[in-house]
Amino acid sequence: MDRTQGRTEQHEEATGASAPAEPTAPAAPTAAATPAAAGPARVVSLTAGEFALTVNPVDGSEIEPLRPGTEPTRPAKRDAAARAARAAAARPPALPGPAVPARPLLEREEERERLVRLLGRGRSVRLTGPSGSGRSALLDAVADRCAGLAPDGVVRLSGYGHQQPGELLHALYTTVYEAEQQRPGRAELLARVREIGAVVLLDDLEMGGTALDELMRATPECAYLLAATPDIRTPSDDSHIEEVFLTGLGKADCLELLEAGVGRPLTDEETAWAGDLRFASEGLPLRFVQAAALLRQRDELNHSDEDDEEEEPGVFEERPRDAVHVPLPTLAEGAAPAELLASRVSESARAALRIACALGGELPHHAHLPALVGDTHADTAVAELLACGLLTPVGPRYRLASGVARQLEEVGYGDTASEEARTAARHYAWWTGHASVVPARVAAEADAVLAALAGADVVAAVLLARTAAPAFAASLHWEAWERVLRSGAEAARKAGEVAEQAYFHHELGVLALCEERLDRARAELETSIGLRGALADKRGTVAGRRALALVVDRETAGAAVSPPLRLEAPAAPAASPEAVTVATPAAPAPKTAPVPKTAPVPKAALVPKAAPVASEAPTAKVAPVAPGARVAPVVPVSAEAVTRMTPVVPVTARSETPTTLSQVFEDAFPLNPKPAPPAAPRPAPAPTPGRRRLVLLAGAGALTVVALGTVVSLALSSSDTAPPAQGPAVSATPTATESATTAVNSGNDPAPEPPVSAPPAETSEPGQSAAPTPGRSPARTPSRRPSPTPPKSPPATSVSPLPTTSAEPSPTPTETAAPSPTTTTTQTGTGTAVSPVTDR
Repeated sequence: MDRTQGRTEQHEEATGASAPAEPTAPAAPTAAATPAAAGPARVVSLTAGEFALTVNPVDGSEIEPLRPGTEPTRPAKRDAAARAARAAAARPPALPGPAVPARPLLEREEERERLVRLLGRGRSVRLTGPSGSGRSALLDAVADRCAGLAPDGVVRLSGYGHQQPGELLHALYTTVYEAEQQRPGRAELLARVREIGAVVLLDDLEMGGTALDELMRATPECAYLLAATPDIRTPSDDSHIEEVFLTGLGKADCLELLEAGVGRPLTDEETAWAGDLRFASEGLPLRFVQAAALLRQRDELNHSDEDDEEEEPGVFEERPRDAVHVPLPTLAEGAAPAELLASRVSESARAALRIACALGGELPHHAHLPALVGDTHADTAVAELLACGLLTPVGPRYRLASGVARQLEEVGYGDTASEEARTAARHYAWWTGHASVVPARVAAEADAVLAALAGADVVAAVLLARTAAPAFAASLHWEAWERVLRSGAEAARKAGEVAEQAYFHHELGVLALCEERLDRARAELETSIGLRGALADKRGTVAGRRALALVVDRETAGAAVSPPLRLEAPAAPAASPEAVTVATPAAPAPKTAPVPKTAPVPKAALVPKAAPVASEAPTAKVAPVAPGARVAPVVPVSAEAVTRMTPVVPVTARSETPTTLSQVFEDAFPLNPKPAPPAAPRPAPAPTPGRRRLVLLAGAGALTVVALGTVVSLALSSSDTAPPAQGPAVSATPTATESATTAVNSGNDPAPEPPVSAPPAETSEPGQSAAPTPGRSPARTPSRRPSPTPPKSPPATSVSPLPTTSAEPSPTPTETAAPSPTTTTTQTGTGTAVSPVTDR
């Protein structure tokens, strides 16, 4: 156990607790599903902006406004010692096993001096170079030279996985200020980071353009050194960021780096091979680190070391004991050496590579490898892989170097990816839910946890998300918290776990409320309340309704109340005989008294005389109304007449001028006039001069037709021709002959309704009367001969008092009424029309 002496107590606890049989044990997921089984529930209280957040892994987080007097005070900045301790914690941990020798920084003196000079002037620089060009090593060298340039020192951040500046600003705030268990709101965050004056080294940058501009504007007192690859979006032109490009090493520096990695001088054959490799790899330092590892493995296989006979092979090492000459790698193997290097490392290292391929290139912390691999000494595999150049540091962890994952997947290292991801998810579900694991350690392992969550099956994904989400929330790593919650909600939906799905939606609603995304918070909380209501979960429903009440309060407080639209009447001008139209939507239009149907309509009401309204102004003055015209009642506001109406009145009129006589009659006399609705009547728009002339012409034409019909009827009736002998003549109109006692209307009876249309004439049999049409009033047939019963005087409301009654027809020819012209009176809503009807 001498290989584990250099580890801390936390590492030993994690390694010892995660036994090799744990990933395959059936009881491990049960412990992960119920964190209380491993110890008491981890409840953490935080301050998030204006809210007090209690992270409860059992029933869900609870949120409430901060009580008066509990607001956090302004945080203080860390001193130099605290910043140094935090920077050391952000570096990759020390690895068990033999120490990896430091690699020299070659041919970068000019770039380093230029970067230090620009940062000393307060300028921001973007260091661009391909993967494996030594950007991280150059940042370490610049950090040592810029330690005293800024009042807040040098801050190291990792931009890997960050597409927006929000989390980077929070990381900068946490590094500089002493604000434990506090996550400020956006307004306070921006106010605090503006006061930070530091040299910020941001490695593995993945954003550019407007997102990078937002980061620069939020921290105007900071000088940035941004390390990115050429495929990352470039900054905008207004950012004023200097560009420094890293190129490959020269031939001499490549040979020097190769000799330092091998630990001996190169032979002529190796020197020529190194020259060809430099040409193929364009002098990238990473390729020569891997080439040095190939030469070291070749020396071990060829037994070139003097002390090789005294050493025994490792437990998992399968080196042949017989002397075998291994030639130099080919140029293709030197350009893509991952397959050859992986075939010559230990079995534990190859198992770690399989796990890294299953997790998308993320390598778990070396304390987790004994449980994941099944070997108590598997933690030394990280140092072995790092010495071969197959790993690269990213923040506080390691991941596969550029291009290694693709090369290993091509030779079969990704065939067991699903099995490895499921094993890692089960292990992390047990580990993150253990009460002895602090949230900060879970946050450091966030990328590996998220990768295991993405590759596991739905059951393991639900267990892992359920235990990891509270830890990410308590560690203030809220970007990982949101990603875990969304992945967990989707996995719970697929697995049919309604209770877990309700928990994830509740947490997403609380997170959105803390970040002032009220619409998203309302949607997530309403979904959670509905799911928990279906499960009859009273405690969860109450917690969700409390959070939803906060959302409603925030929406009410932040809603902008718009003033109501009210158009006041203008000040009364000087007295004028003209009528003024004022739009006042607040006052309803007065109602006019309905006109009875029996009252005669004067001709002046058919064509109101009014001046045209100007089309270019919405409200215009009109000419005085002509005497006798019917207008709506007015409400006098001042000395002049004021007509109140709604501001918008839809006008229904023909879009084009009528061209035929039928269209003119249709406009003048509608066939189916409809009564006005019981609501306030609309004021009729003033007719235009052209329309008034058309109406007048239509009326004149109608009167002319009536007059000509009357003349023709009188001319036909003046004939002395004897009546026909076969029987009484019947009127051609569809009217019925009634007795004198029933045909005449009394003075109290209403006026007869006009017929809708005249059907074709029908001849009735002698001695029979025409049957009245249903729904129509029987018409009266006037006659010029005296009637046995004198007709009564017509009512006062009759338009044309000409109706007479005739006796019931008799079969005797002498008592048959002679044919006479009959006039039928039709009364409409617009006037009275008289049409002649001739009896035959």
